[in-house]
Amino acid sequence: MKPEHLLVAPILIPLFAGALMLFYKSGQHRTKRIISLASSLALLVVAVQLVGVANDPPGQAGVATYLLGNWAPPFAIVLVVDRLSALMLLLTAVLALPALVFASARWDGRGQHFHSQFQFLLMGMNGAFLTGDLFNLFVFFEVMLAASYALMLHGSGTLRVRAALHYIAVNLTASLCFLIGVAILYGVTGTLNMADLAVRVAELDAARRPLLLAGASILGVAFLVKAAMWPVCFWLPVTYVAAAPPVAAIFAGMSKVGFYVILRLSMLVFPAGVGPAGGFGAHLLVAGGFATLAFGMIGVLASQGLGRVAGCFVIVSSGTLLLVTGMIGLGGPGGLLAGGLYYMISSTLAISALYLIIEIVERDQSEFASILAVTAEAYGFMDEGPEDADQEIGIALPVSVTILALAFGACALLLAGLPPLSGFVGKLAMLSAAFNPSGMAAGGRMPPLALAFSVMVILSGLAAMIALTRVGIQTFWAADEQERPPVALVEILPVLALLLVALGVTARAEPVLRYMDATVADLRDPGVYIAGVRDAPRVIRGEEGAP
Repeated sequence: MKPEHLLVAPILIPLFAGALMLFYKSGQHRTKRIISLASSLALLVVAVQLVGVANDPPGQAGVATYLLGNWAPPFAIVLVVDRLSALMLLLTAVLALPALVFASARWDGRGQHFHSQFQFLLMGMNGAFLTGDLFNLFVFFEVMLAASYALMLHGSGTLRVRAALHYIAVNLTASLCFLIGVAILYGVTGTLNMADLAVRVAELDAARRPLLLAGASILGVAFLVKAAMWPVCFWLPVTYVAAAPPVAAIFAGMSKVGFYVILRLSMLVFPAGVGPAGGFGAHLLVAGGFATLAFGMIGVLASQGLGRVAGCFVIVSSGTLLLVTGMIGLGGPGGLLAGGLYYMISSTLAISALYLIIEIVERDQSEFASILAVTAEAYGFMDEGPEDADQEIGIALPVSVTILALAFGACALLLAGLPPLSGFVGKLAMLSAAFNPSGMAAGGRMPPLALAFSVMVILSGLAAMIALTRVGIQTFWAADEQERPPVALVEILPVLALLLVALGVTARAEPVLRYMDATVADLRDPGVYIAGVRDAPRVIRGEEGAP
């Protein structure tokens, strides 16, 4: 297969796999598991290859495009892969495979069409990362959300249904904002192709610029909701704690879709220092990032249930990334964003592993599960307790508690940013860039901002260490004498796999950071993306390899 044809594979593979599984009966779990796991494994292989395509040759900027329908840009439905989109595809594939393996132990049989909806979710996420125009971004965004609604309801239960209704209402509102924003942008610029939009925005006259910025603001609200920026992040902790554990594990990556779109549009359409609209929204992202980070830290310290603690860590991660994006929009050093992307990988892997650990350690009706129920009741929900009396599938592991405790400790190190794991490397990279004198903006604006950013990052690590130490003592020490149910091997392996990936990112920190630096260099030169899309060649019949 030619490299350019790989671009459509992350969309077609889950589409066909999900559609195929709809023809199987609800009781044919084994066949569905095989198809779903094969699809996710194929996505992982394709994502690795696309990273190679985006990074070939290393150190040089470039994009690969795929024109669906063979129409010329900006009218074509174009798929675009660069280093950033390839990175997000790989992260999604890495999260999906362990989540599916974990679900195969007991969770995929609790409702209809789990594997089909999971594949459609992957299709929507991959399409959002690959699409080059706002209209198809909306299409893939809605495919992702529709699948997430079904997955959120998977397993039934009063707590899950109520949380899902809130989740659906919030995201439907965000979708409405998306449509309104896209309509305004199209009315002002006459295009929805993101590369073409960047060119037309730079040439827009002053009379139409206020309407453009209004449309961009409304559009931004939709993605800030998905990115969980304060004050539109209150839905996330309860939603994620109510979801089935493998669903929450992949949701940890789905929240990064909002961050990706905000980063893409801010660096492409409103780059810092380019035109009157350059850096639009950067101050809001900085203020919102600080507020989100502070809210997440307070939530981490105040939450008693481990599930809500994990949800607050998603908010902390989002706040850090939004803050970094805003600082780049104000002219901050590129190394800050490179460190932020590295931190994003580390924190997402740790949060996903943490959600899987939570299900195992809280499976029995321990005192810690009671604390979670009290927390849910305080927020207006009532947990119905165990929703499945089926026997656990797998062998009992005598050392399972020890393995889980060590895995929990690794997650704590990753989220707190302590050495020697990748969480420390990512935070150190961000702090080093923040205090790099050559990256400071003129006029002395950056040093106070760099100091405030550094203080918040350090405090967030301290809050993580305090909260996870407290929860770890309650979970693994205070309840040590209680009898725990057997743990399936297929439940332990996904947790270890995610942590091994984090360990690999730590061991290969230098080449990974070089890739992040190259990604940031591409983003800060929007002309490369624009030229790659607008000059994408059509396939002419009769050419070698043409149909």
